[in-house]
Amino acid sequence: MNEILEILKEVRPDSDFESSSDFIEEELLDSLDIIRLTSSLDSAFSISIEGEDIVPENFNSLCAMKEMVKKYKKVP
Repeated sequence: MNEILEILKEVRPDSDFESSSDFIEEELLDSLDIIRLTSSLDSAFSISIEGEDIVPENFNSLCAMKEMVKKYKKVP
């Protein structure tokens, strides 16, 4: 989870992700940030997030992103 937090800080260094419970609702991330995050997560974890998973629900918290990454790490 720390690696995901570091990626978030690179995308939006001015945001306090550790204190937020919903990154989208609290407007810490927008649609362009989600695209940048997708690319960064793909690279960092050697995965390929599919378009159907690039939805706000998968990027609204550290926990949601961690679960999405875990899903792709398990896929052969």
